[in-house]
Amino acid sequence: MHQHHEIQRLADGNTLVLGAALRQLPGYNYRIIDNTLEEVSPQGEKLWSWSVADHLNELGFSDAQLAMIRDSQDADFLHMNTAAPLGPNPWFDKGDQRFARDNILFNSRNGNVAVIVDRQTGKVVWRIGPDYPALKLDTPLPRPLDQLIGEHDVHMVGPGLPGAGNILIFDNQGNAGFPPSRQGFFSASRVIEVNPQTKQIVWEYTDEKSGQAISTFYSAYISNAQRLPNGNTLINEGQSGRLFQVTPQGAIVWEYVSPYYGKAMPRDHYIGNTVYRAYMVDYRWAPENTPHSEKAVTADCIRYPALPGCPALTASQ
Repeated sequence: MHQHHEIQRLADGNTLVLGAALRQLPGYNYRIIDNTLEEVSPQGEKLWSWSVADHLNELGFSDAQLAMIRDSQDADFLHMNTAAPLGPNPWFDKGDQRFARDNILFNSRNGNVAVIVDRQTGKVVWRIGPDYPALKLDTPLPRPLDQLIGEHDVHMVGPGLPGAGNILIFDNQGNAGFPPSRQGFFSASRVIEVNPQTKQIVWEYTDEKSGQAISTFYSAYISNAQRLPNGNTLINEGQSGRLFQVTPQGAIVWEYVSPYYGKAMPRDHYIGNTVYRAYMVDYRWAPENTPHSEKAVTADCIRYPALPGCPALTASQ
């Protein structure tokens, strides 16, 4: 079994590991990559495990889709990329057992499906995908969740943050699905916030929200988003190494493009500045004597950054 994509240190000191192992399944004439979850102690003892191959019938694929998967000869047809315990959340506090704190939110990039796995029973107790209605970007919010394609970093917003308990998703709108899902007219990514009980989109970011062409924000793979304490959202457009922070209304208040280039993987024949994930951390992560200063950004400066006295809000490098 090989570790990939995700590793989470748990509150009790144990570690949740996302793994992959080749496995032969009935009806498949090739070995598939079975994605697994394992909790291990600090001493390396396996305390709990779960296999997605044992729960394929709970992922929502129709018989026709499963036949398409078998015929694809794609060993990595699910390509799970995110797995994390839900943690404290208002839904469980109100009695919804599906959202128990140690249940695990698990995402399949290639299958366009995300699930919550019950730690006690191993059953899938909540799911979005793999089938969605077509994109409806021009309709008001909240609205029913529409077509996700190749999403990354599906996670629940933590306690104390604006939108706590909702699920934040970087929707790449790349290429995924069985059959391949239909994209919008333009290749463009988005970040969405979903109420997991109603399965409605309650907040959404596209580059149109920043007054730019929708196609200028796009990452076909990797990438993530993070809700910040002030209500803004940090977005990592990973394919181009671009990090930027937006207000709830979509104004870009900070932007940075990574100047660091290299090979993403040893087998790559090209170099790039891709960023798999990015997180904003506070000053406590730096040594106490690290110099820093702060300057308040007013609402007028967000709307009109060229005003005298406004700090540079989009200092790309």
